[in-house]
Amino acid sequence: MSVPWSVGMFQTAGIMGAWQLPENTSTDFLDLQHWIDMARSLDAAGVDFLFFADDYGYPLIDGRLPAQALRSGLNFPRADPMAIIPALAAVTERLGLVVTLSTTVEKPPMIARRMATLDHLTKGRIGWNIVTGAGQIASARLFGDQLVPHDERYAIADEHVALTLRLWQECWDDDGLVVDRARNLYADPDRVREIHHHGSHFRADGILTTPPGPQRTPVLFQAGASAPGRELAAKYAEGVFIAAEVPAMRAQIADIRRRAEAYGRDPQSIKCLVAGTFRVGESEQAARVLQQRTEAVRTLADAAAQYAFFTGLDLSRMDPDRPLDATANLTDAGRTNVERFLGPGAPTVRQILEEFQRNSVMGSPLIGDPAQVVDQAEEVIGETGADGFLVQPDAFGTFTDFTTMVLPEMHRRGLVRAALPGTTLRERFSGRPRLAADHPGVTAHTTVPALV
Repeated sequence: MSVPWSVGMFQTAGIMGAWQLPENTSTDFLDLQHWIDMARSLDAAGVDFLFFADDYGYPLIDGRLPAQALRSGLNFPRADPMAIIPALAAVTERLGLVVTLSTTVEKPPMIARRMATLDHLTKGRIGWNIVTGAGQIASARLFGDQLVPHDERYAIADEHVALTLRLWQECWDDDGLVVDRARNLYADPDRVREIHHHGSHFRADGILTTPPGPQRTPVLFQAGASAPGRELAAKYAEGVFIAAEVPAMRAQIADIRRRAEAYGRDPQSIKCLVAGTFRVGESEQAARVLQQRTEAVRTLADAAAQYAFFTGLDLSRMDPDRPLDATANLTDAGRTNVERFLGPGAPTVRQILEEFQRNSVMGSPLIGDPAQVVDQAEEVIGETGADGFLVQPDAFGTFTDFTTMVLPEMHRRGLVRAALPGTTLRERFSGRPRLAADHPGVTAHTTVPALV
């Protein structure tokens, strides 16, 4: 078992249906104080990071936003986390801040400059969740683009990350920004250089105008579980988010680490975090009542609309008593939530809808009193080889149940750190200040000529 575990907190548009519970606060997502209070409490609790899932998409069926998605608040509406993160950095001291940015929508220099700036503003507490996007069909329509085939999106992502890494790693030496008034030297031309990239999908000749922050490159995360997603994770990711049942997670983690070794990376340098739901109460009965209340506000229509968001497939029109047809339904939208329901013993469409109604994209929740859920968490880590958890909000839209009941029990058992080492997110997450020496993003600056 890998200890200490890493613990991150997962924020998205909200848990399906949970906003209907009178105690739920996720409807305050446009109130900055909501986020400030959350970040401060997580910072005080000593969790590793707060992660914002994000995209430009929404559920879409037959080219239209289904009314059910609006009625039920399914991944819609939402705010832009990039506007929230600087405020959270200002009111926290240790909490890492991880944000999703799409390689399909954003160009490399845009991401490179924005994240380099945030690396400074957070004092090295920023991370990038690399995705090709979610809600791909709606996102493409919104931007007036054609839907890029699934595997091609990952080829674009590979080159995108390679170029973005060059902008972070090669343009500036650590001491390139001088600001020496006595010598009238603001930046040293011998320590700043252009990069030149002429690839299949991107072309760039120039300099990232933002000097490197404490981490130089933000901590790199990835969450796609399709075969191309696992390949991208194996090549670049320092942390991977996994959401499935235990056997599937075990296979995915082993596959990612095998692929990483093929790239010459230490497979154990990639931390795999289980995206988990903790339903905890003072007693097991109280926890089960809470889970029942959460499930009661979700309908099969909600599940169908949310499944359409992730996959582009409308399960409500399919034969409920037959499994998905792998040939007909391997879409160019997201594949993770299609592939997880294929293969031997595949569930029927009705069972898929019922699974989404219960758990959405997550695996089965851990339910019980604090000791019981931590027992279950230890079993999950032991059976999968994972390195920690990415914790979904509780039924009330906060992480209070986890930080006040579960985290103290994890501390008591020595499963998480009593104090976070280092000052940057990478130091706390992986124990090193910069990218590992075997990471593809690490390059020799001496091969690139300085400005003249």
